[in-house]
Amino acid sequence: MLSLNAEAIAAIRAEGEKAYPDECCGFLCGDTDEKGGRRVEGILPVANASEREEKFHRFRIEPDDFLAASRAAGAAGLDIIGFYHSHPDHPAVPSEYDLQLALPCCSYVIVAVGKGMAEELTSWELSDDRSRFNQEL
Repeated sequence: MLSLNAEAIAAIRAEGEKAYPDECCGFLCGDTDEKGGRRVEGILPVANASEREEKFHRFRIEPDDFLAASRAAGAAGLDIIGFYHSHPDHPAVPSEYDLQLALPCCSYVIVAVGKGMAEELTSWELSDDRSRFNQEL
């Protein structure tokens, strides 16, 4: 289960609107409790490294960005507990592409952005058998 505070929600929504009509992306930073629950303390936005013609429906995070985010989170006493991205003019539901690239033990927040305005925000976790996402929020 994911706990996402109002500040993090507002920041993700703002990032989605700023990136529109392309997808935004970034990291969820926080901690995990003894029962596996994740609590987001903040986000770290990164540039969508997808090719220009793919940015409207794909996001990619470069390994150097992942390393930098991991170091920044660690310096703040936090871990990377998941990722966020937007779906411009599309529902906040993971795509097959999202499923193919998902990592276990992470939360995946998706914000739908319709005509430049942030709409529904959901969170998902990969199933143990990696065949589907289960909704957290």
